[in-house]
Amino acid sequence: MDALHAAVRSFCAVRDWDRYHTPQALAIGITTEAAELLQEFRFLDPDEQVELFDDPDRREAVEDECADVLFFLLRLADRHDIDLEAALLRKFEKNAERYPPTED
Repeated sequence: MDALHAAVRSFCAVRDWDRYHTPQALAIGITTEAAELLQEFRFLDPDEQVELFDDPDRREAVEDECADVLFFLLRLADRHDIDLEAALLRKFEKNAERYPPTED
């Protein structure tokens, strides 16, 4: 995680993007890129959605959109000192209470 944060920070620094990366702009970026990820699956039935990953070009498009979402998320976390690992673990605890395991 630290290496990814450093890579994103460096990429943005050499482009002088700090001035553009407000919390709102980064949240918009996350949302926009997540919508572009969703677009890859639009109008596909469940089988077609799974089969999409067998096509190298379509798989790469999904991977690119996942990377874009991750980029914006890492950038927001880095700019505002959010420990994503700790946040995720804390959220797991909250969700474990909210959604107990199912009984078979």
